[in-house]
Amino acid sequence: MEFDFAHFSSILVNSMPDAVIYADAKGMIQFWNSGAERIFGFAQAEALGQSLDIIIPENLRRRHWDGFDKTMHTGESHYAAGAVLAVPSVRKDGARISVEFTIVPFHDEAGRMAGVAAIMRDETKRFEEMRTLRKQG
Repeated sequence: MEFDFAHFSSILVNSMPDAVIYADAKGMIQFWNSGAERIFGFAQAEALGQSLDIIIPENLRRRHWDGFDKTMHTGESHYAAGAVLAVPSVRKDGARISVEFTIVPFHDEAGRMAGVAAIMRDETKRFEEMRTLRKQG
């Protein structure tokens, strides 16, 4: 049997426990996998077509959009080379969580930014454990 890369990729991205989210250049969610459903609490049907604001705490939105817009206009990001970013996020139920993520920029045929994918992991438990250890030490 020949290796089917498209099938492999589809199963991997759709089934992985980490959230995989793709937002277009306007910050509208175009892809939302089962990991994103588990982490953020929004079903795929609820998230698709929505702004990334559904997972960004209100007090951090301006900072997020400033960076996002800069990346969409310049095609450059400090986090596009595999750097891991740790940020607070928010779930559907309003609970704040801590996520770590990397991004993958997507370009159109002309080389302009078309959007960005983020691979996100809920690190809330680990961050809380580290905070407790720091307070004890």
